[in-house]
Amino acid sequence: MKYRAYLSYLFFIAIILNSFAQDNGNTIELKKILESISTQHNITFNYLEEDIIAFKTIPPITALTLTEKLNYLANQTNLKFYFVTEHYISIVPNKEIKICGYLIDYETNESIENASIHYTQTNNFTISDDKGYFEITYSSSNPLEINHLGYKKLILQLKKEQVNDCNTYYLEPNSSQLKEVIAQVYLTKGISKKIDGSFEIQPKKFSILPGLTEPDVFQTMQQIPGINSPEETVSNINVRGGSHDQNLFLWNDIRLFQTGHFYGLISVLNPNLPNKIKISKNGTSALFGESVSSTVSIHTENTSPKNNNSFGLNLLNFDFNSDFKISPQSSLTISGRRSYTDLVRTPTYKNYYKRIFQNTVVSSTSNENIPFTTDENFYFYDATVQYDHKLSSKNSFQINLITISNQLDLQQSKVENTTTVQKNSSLEQQSFGGSAWFKRNWNAKHTTKMTVYASNYQINSKNESINGNQVFQQENTVLDTGIRIENQHEIKDAFTLREGYQFNEIGIRNKDAVTIPTFSRNIKNVLQNHALIAEGDYISKNQKWNATLGLRYTYISTFQKSIVEPRIRFNYQVSETLSSQVLAEKKHQTSTQVIDLQQDFLGVENRRWVLVNNDDIPIITSNQVSWGFTFKKNNWLISMDNFYKKVDGITSRSQGFQNQLEFERIAGKYTIIGSEILVQKQIQNFTTWLSYTISRNNYIFENFEPQKFPNNFDIQHNLELGLVYNADPFKIAFGSRWFSGRPTTLPLTDIIVDNDIVYNAPNSARLSDYFQTNLSAGYTYTFDNLNKLQMGASVQNVFNTKNNLNQYYRINQNTNSIEKVNTYSLALTPNAYIRYFF
Repeated sequence: MKYRAYLSYLFFIAIILNSFAQDNGNTIELKKILESISTQHNITFNYLEEDIIAFKTIPPITALTLTEKLNYLANQTNLKFYFVTEHYISIVPNKEIKICGYLIDYETNESIENASIHYTQTNNFTISDDKGYFEITYSSSNPLEINHLGYKKLILQLKKEQVNDCNTYYLEPNSSQLKEVIAQVYLTKGISKKIDGSFEIQPKKFSILPGLTEPDVFQTMQQIPGINSPEETVSNINVRGGSHDQNLFLWNDIRLFQTGHFYGLISVLNPNLPNKIKISKNGTSALFGESVSSTVSIHTENTSPKNNNSFGLNLLNFDFNSDFKISPQSSLTISGRRSYTDLVRTPTYKNYYKRIFQNTVVSSTSNENIPFTTDENFYFYDATVQYDHKLSSKNSFQINLITISNQLDLQQSKVENTTTVQKNSSLEQQSFGGSAWFKRNWNAKHTTKMTVYASNYQINSKNESINGNQVFQQENTVLDTGIRIENQHEIKDAFTLREGYQFNEIGIRNKDAVTIPTFSRNIKNVLQNHALIAEGDYISKNQKWNATLGLRYTYISTFQKSIVEPRIRFNYQVSETLSSQVLAEKKHQTSTQVIDLQQDFLGVENRRWVLVNNDDIPIITSNQVSWGFTFKKNNWLISMDNFYKKVDGITSRSQGFQNQLEFERIAGKYTIIGSEILVQKQIQNFTTWLSYTISRNNYIFENFEPQKFPNNFDIQHNLELGLVYNADPFKIAFGSRWFSGRPTTLPLTDIIVDNDIVYNAPNSARLSDYFQTNLSAGYTYTFDNLNKLQMGASVQNVFNTKNNLNQYYRINQNTNSIEKVNTYSLALTPNAYIRYFF
C-alpha cells in the first residue's frame, strides 16, 4: 500500500514540474509560438523566415516570464535572442553550434565522398569531403537525411546535445551499387573493377602506385594486366596486343588524338582534376565506336558545394586547379599546367630529354661525323575549363574546353670553313577541343542527353638540315566533330533500355614540302558516318544474373557501307565469393596512324593520322571474346581473364616496322590469345599484388613471305609485383615489372646488297628481357577541413637497369657498313612534388 502511494506521489510531482515548462505535450511551429509570445508581452520579434521555419517545439507555459520563455526557446533551438530595445527582439541563428560526422562504407570501410546531408523539409545542406567528413549548422529540429547515389538513405534524429560528437556513420551500399562493383580496391585505393568488365580510376581517391608521384591517368592504366607500353610512354599504349591508335581516348566526350606531354613520357591530362576514368578492354558499350582495341572514357565531375583550390609543383611543371561555386545552381572548374623546362633543367628533365630524343634529329646528324652543337628550347602546357549549370530539378547542361600543347625549338650550328652555320628547326603539337551537353530527367526512370563535340589536332614540323640547304616542312591535321543523342528508360527494376543516334564527321589533312629537291603534297580526306544504337541491361530477381546486350549499326556514307556490331556482357554470381564473366564485341575504326619515314616530324613523333580509303588502307575490324572469373574472400582477390582477339585490315605502315617491311604497303591482320591473372591480398594498411599475363600475338600478311610471324608488340610474358602501404597521412609503394623481350629482326649478312640490308625472317629474334623497379612515397599534413599540404617523391628505375627497348639496323654512309641502333629505357630518375589545397 505504501509502495503504491509512493509511486503516486512521484507521478504527481513529475506532472507539476512538467507544467512549469509547457502548456501541453504537442509540438507546434516556432513561428506560431513567437506570435503568441508577442501578443502576450506586447513585443515585436525580428527574424528571417528561413532561420525559424524549420523548428517545432512544445510551447512554454504562459505563467513564465518573458526572459524564462526566451531561455527555454534558445535551449530547444539553435537560436539567439537579442533585446534591441525593451519591446524589440532580434532572433539570429547560432552558427557556432554544428553537427559533424564521418561517413564510411559498411562493406569496405572506405570513406564516402559527395554524399548529400540535409535537414528534411529545408534547404540547409552540405556535402561530405574525400575523407567522408561533413559539417552542418544545427538549424532545425527536423531529422538529418543522408543521401548518396550508391547507398541506402540514412535518417538521423539528432538532438542538440549531440552537436559536439563527431560520430562515424556507416552507409549500406544499395543493391545496384553491389551489382556494379566486383572489386572495390584493385591494385590500390581509387581503382576498382566493375561487373561489366571495365576498370574505373578515380584520382581523387587514389592512394599511390610505384614510380608515380601523382595519379597520371595513362601511366596508371598501364598497371592493369593486359595493358602495357614496351617503350615506356603514354603515346604508345598497347592493350591486348593492339597498337596505340587502336584505342579510343575521350575526355568529356572530346576525342583525344594526342595523349602525351614530353612526346609520351607524361599524360596530357592534369592528374589533379576530379576525373573519373572508365577503361574497357572488351565488351564495350554500344554507345562507343571508332576503336578496335580499348575504350578509355574520362569524365570530370564537380559535385562539391564549396570552393576548392589547389596548386602544386614537381620537377617538371607547376599547375593549379580551382572549383568556383558561382551560384547554388552553377559552378566553374578551371585548371592549368605548364612546364618550366625552358627556364630550369632539373635532373628529371635531363633524363627525360635523353630518353625521348635519342636516335632522332634532335640528337643525331644521320650518322655523319660532323661536329655540331645543339641548343633546344622545350616546354608544354595544358588547360581545361568546365561550366556546370542546373537549370531546374529536371534540366542541366555542361560546357567543356581543353587545350594541349608541346613546343620544341631546336637550334643547331657548326663551323664550316671558319664560318658558323646555324639552322633552326621546330616541332609543335597542339590539340583544342570542346563539348557541350544538355540532359533532361523526364522522371526518375527516364532521361535524355544530347551532346555536341569537336576536337582539333595538329602537328607541325620544320626541319632545316645542318648538312645542307634542304628545308623539310610537314603538317598533320585532324578535325573531328559530331553529335550524339542518348535515351535511357528503366522499364522495370530488372530491365534498363538505352537507345541513341550519333553523327560523326572526321577530316584529316597531310601536307609535306621539301625545298631540295622541290616536292610538295597536300592531301585531305573526309568521312561521314551515322550510327544507331540500342542496348539493354537485365538483372535477375536473385541478382545472380547480369547481362547486357548491345547493337551498334553504322553507315559510312562516303563508302555507302553498313556495319553491324553486337556487344555482349554476361556475369553470373556463382556464390558470395565467386563470379564468372563472358564478354564479346565486334568493332571497327576508320582512322589510323602510319609512319612514312622514321625521321618524319624530326623523328620524335613520326606517326601521322590518316583515314581509311577502303582500298590500300581498308576499314579496320576486330572480333574479341573473353571469359574470366573473380574470387574474393578474407581480403583475397584472385582474378583471371582469358581472351582471344582478331583484328583485320591493319597496314604494314601502321605497325612501325624497321626491317624489310618498313617501306612495304600491304594489308593484313593479327590474332592474339592470352590470359591475365591477378592475385591480391589486403592486410590492414598493406595491399600487395602479383599479376601475370601470357599471350601469343602473330601477324598474318598474305601478300608477304613468310605470311605468319610474331607481332611487333608480342610480349609473351609480363610479370608485375607491387606492395602499397597506406596509413594516412603516410603512404609508400614499391613495385617491379619484368617482361620478355620484344621481337626484332637481325641482318642475314653484314654485306650490303644493292645499297640495302638483307634481313632474316621478320621478328625471328628477341631483345633481352626488360626489368625495372620503382618506388614512391607521400605524406599529407592536414591543417583543417579545407587546408592541407601534400608532399611526395618517386624514383623510376631504382637500380638504373639499362633496358633495350628497340633495335634496328641502318647503313652508315661514312663507312658503308651496317650498324646497329639501340633505344634504351629511362635511366634512374627522381621526381618530387608539393601540393597545397585550400
